Amino acid sequence: MTSPTDVIYDLRGLKCPLPVLKTRRRLKTLHDGDRLVLQTSDPLAGIDIPHFCRQEGHELIESEKTAEGHRFIIRKGISVTA
Repeated sequence: MTSPTDVIYDLRGLKCPLPVLKTRRRLKTLHDGDRLVLQTSDPLAGIDIPHFCRQEGHELIESEKTAEGHRFIIRKGISVTA
């Protein structure tokens, strides 16, 4: 379920690897704990986005197949500074 503070990012029409690359770039602009709602039409996003979240330490709150593709809700993970 989306909330009024969620950032919505429409990536429909983009093909692999652009949804993951643009998601990574957009998450860097958000604060730790912020939520990003992605809308994609790339069939591979159903595999790529969950894998990206696991690798990068972001929480995949929701993944839903839609008529146009997929919708994901991601909570940005806590950044570790060295």
